[in-house]
Amino acid sequence: MGILVRYASLLPLTASTPPVNLEEGSTPLAALPRVGERLGIELWGKLEGCNPSGSFKDRGMVLAVAKALEDGAKALICASTGNTSASAASYAAAAGIPCFVLLPAGKVALGKLAQALMYGATVIAVRGNFDKALELARQAAAERGCAMVNSVNPYRLWGQRTGAWEICEALGDAPDWHAIPVGNAGNISAYWAGYTEYKRLGRAAKTPRMMGFQAEGAAPLVTGKPCPAPETVATAIRIGSPVSASLARAAVSESGGEFNSVTDEEILSAQRLLASLGGIFAEPASCAPLAGLVKLKAQNRLPEGIKVVMVLTGNGLKDPDTAMGQVGRPLEIGDSLDDLLGVMDNAARGAAR
Repeated sequence: MGILVRYASLLPLTASTPPVNLEEGSTPLAALPRVGERLGIELWGKLEGCNPSGSFKDRGMVLAVAKALEDGAKALICASTGNTSASAASYAAAAGIPCFVLLPAGKVALGKLAQALMYGATVIAVRGNFDKALELARQAAAERGCAMVNSVNPYRLWGQRTGAWEICEALGDAPDWHAIPVGNAGNISAYWAGYTEYKRLGRAAKTPRMMGFQAEGAAPLVTGKPCPAPETVATAIRIGSPVSASLARAAVSESGGEFNSVTDEEILSAQRLLASLGGIFAEPASCAPLAGLVKLKAQNRLPEGIKVVMVLTGNGLKDPDTAMGQVGRPLEIGDSLDDLLGVMDNAARGAAR
C-alpha cells in the first residue's frame, strides 16, 4: 500500500485529501554483510531506488501532490537536479495535471531527463545552476498559481519521514548511525523528524546519529561557506545553496552527528564496491554515504560493530553513462566455443589473483 494509506494516522490528511497512490514506500531494507564485514559494522541499505520513479522523492511527492490537489492546484512546478523532476512529472501524469520542471542545462543525468519527458512534463533547461532554476521556479509559481513541489513545500519533507518509520519497523528500533547523502538538505532533516517522532510515540527506544555526506565540489554544509559553482559527478547533490540547510544543521547537531565530504573518485569507488560486494546498483549520489563510511574507517573514526543504515536514494539506472564510463564495454568474441572458454578462463585466472 502507498504511504498515504499505510501512515494515514501520522500524516496531515483530511476527508478532502485525494487518495493519490503509486504504491510508493515500503522499500526494502537490505542487509549488506560483505560490505559491512569490510567496514567492521552491521550495514543495511534502504533501497529507495525501488520507489515508482526510482528515487526517494516519491515519498514526499505523493503527499505534496495530494495536498496541492486538495487545495485546487491546476499545475505543478519544480526545479530539479533530476530526481524531483522525474517524481513530480510522474505524479502529475497520474493526477492528470500539467507539470513544469526547470533543470540546469547540461547538468542532469540522461535517465532522469528521459523520465520527465516520458511522463509528459514541460521540461525547461535553464542556463544556470540548480539554485538559479529554483529561484525562477518559485517566482513562476507565485505568478501563475502553480503548486511548488520542491522541498520548500512542507508536505514534501513530512512525507519523507516515512522512510525513518519503515526502518524502525524493519529493525525493531532505530539504528546507531543513519548515513545519508546531502544535496538540498531536506531528506536528512525529514528522517530526523521521523526518528524523533517514533521515539516520542514509543515506537523506537532511541534515535540515531545523523551522518550527512556531501560531494567535495558541492559541500557548503561541510565548509560553512557558500558554493556558488557546485561541481560533482553526483548530479543529484550538485547543489551549492541548500534550501533546508538550517533544518539539516539542526538535525545533525541534535543527534550528535556530523557532515563530511567525499571526492568524486571516492564516490565512484564506493559505487563499484556496493555493486560488486553488495549486489546493489545505486546512482552516484546514493553512494556518497558509503564513500564516507570507507573514509571514516580509514581514519579510525568508524566505531566497530555499530548498526548503520545508509539511504540509497536513487537507482543506478538513473545515470548509466557515469557507470559505463567506469567499467568499460562488453567483451566481444567470435561465435566459437573456444573463444568463449578462453574468455572464461582468463576471467577465472584474474579472479584467483
